[in-house]
Amino acid sequence: MKRPEDCETMQDVRAEIDRLDAALVGLLVERAGYIDRAAVVKSGVGWPARIDARVEQVVANVRAEAAAQGLAPDLAEMLWRQLIDWSIAREETVLGATGPKETR
Repeated sequence: MKRPEDCETMQDVRAEIDRLDAALVGLLVERAGYIDRAAVVKSGVGWPARIDARVEQVVANVRAEAAAQGLAPDLAEMLWRQLIDWSIAREETVLGATGPKETR
């Protein structure tokens, strides 16, 4: 692992980006496992895949974390809203899109 300032060539930069991309994919796989478990738990208690209050809580958490780490909060929100939509669609494969309505 090289720090950005230690990369001297585009090959160095690309190798580090590829390393980070692999790590991000691994984290997304891990997150998907929790999404799958959430679908099972929600199914057992009759909750829908989309719970708007939770969506907004996740977005607020991500925006705050992005700001704290020096990433543009608007960028983080855009990425996470896509991730959340994908996650909800994944949960709906277990729960069904016409399952129970929102629960708070």
